[in-house]
Amino acid sequence: MITKKRTIQQIVEEQSKRWEMMKSKSKQDRHDEISVITVSREPGSGGKLIAQGIAEKLGFDLFHQEVIHEMAESAQAKKMLMETLDEKGLSVIEDLISSLVYERHLWPDEYLKHLMNVVGTIGKHGRAVIVGRGVNFILQKERTFRIRVIAPLERRIQNVMKEYGSSEEETRRRVLRTESDRRAFIRKYFNTSITDPVNYDLIINTDTMDLDMAVKAVIGALGK
Repeated sequence: MITKKRTIQQIVEEQSKRWEMMKSKSKQDRHDEISVITVSREPGSGGKLIAQGIAEKLGFDLFHQEVIHEMAESAQAKKMLMETLDEKGLSVIEDLISSLVYERHLWPDEYLKHLMNVVGTIGKHGRAVIVGRGVNFILQKERTFRIRVIAPLERRIQNVMKEYGSSEEETRRRVLRTESDRRAFIRKYFNTSITDPVNYDLIINTDTMDLDMAVKAVIGALGK
């Protein structure tokens, strides 16, 4: 599991070593398999915990939104990540970004360019679960399983209250603000709606499905 307790440089260095070890263990390029699972979630829905459970079950690396964001903000981190790719891999990333910009009519700023390079590199190596940052709009659909985790607002408020011990009024403001920020981020950078079901392969409602059931549903959908 990848967390923010270490510096971004340390995280990138450790991840690069893992990728190198994976490469040496298996030279087979599995183009027909799902290589990345993306998790978009409503605040307080339990999406982070589901992502963690999926990563543990599959033995995939887990990248949280905060880490992806810091990598995208760091030109040095982006450079270090992309150095893990060969010429063919770099060409794939360039083609991915070009098609994304063309298909979605994007005018990427420096942050989005870094984000696409970082996510594209992780996607090329595969065996990853990535939370947030609109990564489901960046990676190739054929090798990505895209999840959206939702729950009713009142249930989500109760979940966040338990996690942070905050008042109901404060928690409601926090949840609604975070939800608004995520919608705005996706609209700004990808010209689409974060809530549109057509953007996902599986939508999980944690009001009717507990976290263990949700993880099993994903694993089952992948045929694992």
